[in-house]
Amino acid sequence: MRVPILTLAGALLLSTLVSAQSSHLERLSADQLDVVPPSARVTGVVGSLEVRDTRCRPRSDEPLRRRIVDVAAQEWGFFGFSVVDQTRLDEQPVRRGRRRWPRLSPSEYVRLAESIAGYWTITPEGGWILENQNARWDGSASSARWRYPWSAAFVSWVMCESGLDEAHQFRRAIAHHTYIDQAIRARDGGAPAAFTAHDIGDAPILPGDLLCSGRRPAYRSLAERRRQMGEGARTHCDVVVALDDTRGRILTIGGNVRGTVSLKLMPAVRDPDVGLRPDGGTRPLFAHLRLRAEPIGPDALIANPTLRALACARGSTQSRLAAAGVVSPATGGRC
Repeated sequence: MRVPILTLAGALLLSTLVSAQSSHLERLSADQLDVVPPSARVTGVVGSLEVRDTRCRPRSDEPLRRRIVDVAAQEWGFFGFSVVDQTRLDEQPVRRGRRRWPRLSPSEYVRLAESIAGYWTITPEGGWILENQNARWDGSASSARWRYPWSAAFVSWVMCESGLDEAHQFRRAIAHHTYIDQAIRARDGGAPAAFTAHDIGDAPILPGDLLCSGRRPAYRSLAERRRQMGEGARTHCDVVVALDDTRGRILTIGGNVRGTVSLKLMPAVRDPDVGLRPDGGTRPLFAHLRLRAEPIGPDALIANPTLRALACARGSTQSRLAAAGVVSPATGGRC
């Protein structure tokens, strides 16, 4: 039997200390936002985590698009409100240089471990992933980085917690190409699904949609993916949370972006036919997965409960996000 790295009391103490020192926002109460924390889906502590709950709750009490934005935004806040501004040249990757983005501290890896584990639980391979990761943790906090990319698990959990509880609606998976292929089939006349796939610029982008890129292969269109349907591919998708027409940006939230849940500011241009569409950025996008749900306003991120709570806190994080043009200093209204 493995010995847990942290005792329960030690983990709680560490969590309290980190909370006091970091810029993250604790998850909201259920009456503010009814979300079951991903950490509630696992038992144990770092080094001996096990799957506890894999269920998804159907929801019909609020608009699906708004629910998706609110769930993703809360996780962004819990992870510390990281912002990746792809509209700035100094934020672009150096292909052959030595630039490395700062990693999370060991204490942050430990604080977030149960949440990331919770994302894995709603995928078919979640139990195997946790078992493998437990074996990787060797007794030190610095080894708490995840062996496998968890961005698809994050998106899958967001959709699960937003009410897409059936596989025919959204195929939760540890790889993005699984649900990308489902959306392509739905677009091509296959079984209906929550998302249908479009080439970039073919349809208006709205909060709650997904934007996807390919690394290996570096897809440029859905046609290229169609030729490899069902095959493995290194892809990545982010949740659209807002459209910033004034600054020419599309705001998305994704998991495992520089090791955390981050907000991306994607450069965009206005298309007379479809509105804002991505233009440039770190990696070319090849797929727009459009959610089959009623539209909501482009300012969905500003209006969500997490940013309202952040505005009431009136700390340095609010000022940092205001400086990046993500929020207004007056965001939040009544506290």
